[in-house]
Amino acid sequence: MRVVRPVRAARPDLDMITGMLLENMKWPEVGRIDFNKTIVIQPLGSLEQHGPHLGVTTDTDIVTALARAIEAHEGDGVLLTPTMWLGHSPHHMKFPGTISAEPRVYIDVVKALVRSMVHHGARRIFLLNGHGGNEAPVPIALRELKTEFSHIPDLFVTFASYWWLAGKALKEIRESGMGGVGHACEMETSVMLAIQPHKVDMALARKAGPGAAMSYRVIDMQASNPVAIVNEFHELSDTGVLGEPELATAAKGQKFLAAFVEAILPFLADFRTWTPEMIKGHTTSGSASQ
Repeated sequence: MRVVRPVRAARPDLDMITGMLLENMKWPEVGRIDFNKTIVIQPLGSLEQHGPHLGVTTDTDIVTALARAIEAHEGDGVLLTPTMWLGHSPHHMKFPGTISAEPRVYIDVVKALVRSMVHHGARRIFLLNGHGGNEAPVPIALRELKTEFSHIPDLFVTFASYWWLAGKALKEIRESGMGGVGHACEMETSVMLAIQPHKVDMALARKAGPGAAMSYRVIDMQASNPVAIVNEFHELSDTGVLGEPELATAAKGQKFLAAFVEAILPFLADFRTWTPEMIKGHTTSGSASQ
């Protein structure tokens, strides 16, 4: 069922386009998928400002490239859905170009995406996130889905931002200190230089944001803050940047992307083995529950 063909040189993030992209499939092909062996990957992105040097589709572009690279590696073991480009981004609305869904709307859209795939037989669904703002509403969607589908004990719906799973790789590759990898930063700019350089204007890439200036409020993808506060983005940065994008290179972007893929693959291998018995701890293998 798989169709493999070369990718255009303009997309160096992908080695191949394959037949397990839902957008390229016909309904009888989807109907033949064995969902007992197949993980559905649903990427979640956003459409929001990314400083003066990156485009508004940055989060969507990056998580799509990452998800497609994973799909190319996994073969028939995953079904990749189109990336959901609409995100929860109210904190960016002061910057023109941002489009955001309210929390309840976003929760319901995520539930509809998952519910559709469950209807078609999916039992392992991974929501691969590429936008920090989605981290607030998605767990609520998962809680409500768990209640709705409590009669299907072998249904597992998981969620992770890619930088959660790839924290070690991010730390090893980045050059900036704490506060340097936040938004439109060293990492995101590097990956965009690697996958879609025509969307990057390095002449406008400048360090911005509070970084690690506050002891209890460090703005960084790898920071663990003991105190929570909600900010609008313009309160943190005049340009919409948090971090040090001037450190970005295309070569570093390729390293980030490859390392992120390698960090996520072990989770998928483990996720594939999950059973209701494992969730109760009746075996020594497997992972934690939802």
